[in-house]
Amino acid sequence: QVQLVESGGGSVQEGGSLRLSCAVSGFTSSSGCMGWFRRAPGQGREGVASICTTTGIAYLNSVKGRFTLSRDNATNTLYLQMNSLKAEDTAMYYCATDSRSWLRLMDMYRDWGQGTQVTVST
Repeated sequence: QVQLVESGGGSVQEGGSLRLSCAVSGFTSSSGCMGWFRRAPGQGREGVASICTTTGIAYLNSVKGRFTLSRDNATNTLYLQMNSLKAEDTAMYYCATDSRSWLRLMDMYRDWGQGTQVTVST
C-alpha cells in the first residue's frame, strides 16, 4: 500500500521560498512517476512538476526557473523547492505516485497524499 505524507507548506510573502517534502512508502521509484500537483481555490488540479523513469523531469511552464523538483532515493523522499513565490502559487499542494512511467503532468496518478497548504501574500 502506497502512503504519501507531505510537509513544508506555510505562509510566505511574494518573493519568498518554501521547500515541500513528500515521504513515500510502498512505492518503488525505479519505475513509474512521482509528481507534485496543486489545486488553487475554485480551480482544477494541475500538475506542477514530475519525475518519470522514461520521460525525466517536467515542469509546469509557469513555474519553470522558480521551482526545482528533486528526489532522495535513500530516504524515498520527493522534494519541491519553490523560490520567487507569487500570489498565484497559492494552493493546496499534493504529492502523487503512479506505476505508469509516461504520465508526466497528467492528472491520472493513482496514489495521492493529503496535501499541504501554500499561501503567498502580496
